[in-house]
Formats: sequence, C-alpha cells, structure tokens
Amino acid sequence: MRNFVICSTFIIVFFNSLALAFSSDPKEFVNELVNETIGKLADKNLTEDEKKNFVEKIALENVDINALSLYTLGELRKTSSKEDVIKYKKAFERYFLKTLTSRLNDYSSSKFEVVGADKKSTNYTIVSSKVSPSNGGVEIKIDWRVYTKDPEKPLIRDLIVEGLSLARTQKEEFASILNSNNNDLEFLINKLEEF
Repeated sequence: MRNFVICSTFIIVFFNSLALAFSSDPKEFVNELVNETIGKLADKNLTEDEKKNFVEKIALENVDINALSLYTLGELRKTSSKEDVIKYKKAFERYFLKTLTSRLNDYSSSKFEVVGADKKSTNYTIVSSKVSPSNGGVEIKIDWRVYTKDPEKPLIRDLIVEGLSLARTQKEEFASILNSNNNDLEFLINKLEEF
C-alpha cells in the first residue's frame, strides 16, 4: 500500500509539472508564456525533438487554433460541408504547428519584454511587446491579441507584428489560393498538407 501511495504521488506531481499553468491576467499570461518558451528553447540539455514537442504542447494549450482555422477559411466555412471543415481544421492545425516549430532556433536567445496592455473589451486584450534579437538585429514590435471569454484560460488569437496581423495575412493568402482554384477547399487542404 505504501508503494502505491508513493507511486501515485509521484505520478500526480509529474503530470502536474507537465501541465504548465500561466497567469489568467493577459499581460502576465503573455510574459510568462513567452519567457518560459524562450527558456526552453535556450536549454542546451534538451534535444530538438524535446523543444519541438514543448512548443507544440504550449501552442495547443494556449493558442486558439480552432478559431484561427475558421477565421482563415473565411466565408467558405459557412458553405462547406461539416466534414470538409473538420478536415480543413485538422490540416490547418498540422500546418500551424509545423510553421511554428520550423523556426524554433530563431528566437531561442532573444530578449522579450511586455511593454503594455490595452483591454479592448471583456473578451479581448491587446498585449504589446518587443523582441530584441541577441545578434543585434532590429527590435520587433509584437502585439498579442488575447481572447479572455474564459477569464481563467486566456488564449492567443492573433499576433500583430509591426502592425501586420498574421491571421489576416494568412486569411488573404488562403483566399488567394481558393480564388485561383474555384474555391476548391480540397485543393487548399492538399496545399496545407504539402507544407
């Protein structure tokens, strides 16, 4: 019985340490999330696969990938079959995670700083930040659109890099692909899968 209690305690502690909990305050949420990620990416003791898995886990838990997928699909989400939309959402998630993890080392030694927050409504806060590359490159301004419908679980809905919305840019790119291919959602899904 004692071994069972020790083993159970170990399992609970282990899994609780895996489930990273970030602040529910949007400003602190972004600060903790990004600094934790930069710290992991800079850790020389972790393999590339471990870093990739960590970033994927962080993204799946803290980015509203579902909402992003529907937004980037645009109006076609309303006229497409439920099965096609589900297939697209799965392809988008894989594409999103591959895109995110393909540039892991670009930010592993950057300096990140939250410079402010602007609560736009009860559901949205824009968190302003700046990233300074360690190689002396140009400082980048990034605004984080944080969705707070569930005040205990903020989610990132968009990044605005130097005034350019990444979600909107992706939506326009996908619209261009769809418009050039008779709004064939299957064609877009195949493009995402090719990435």
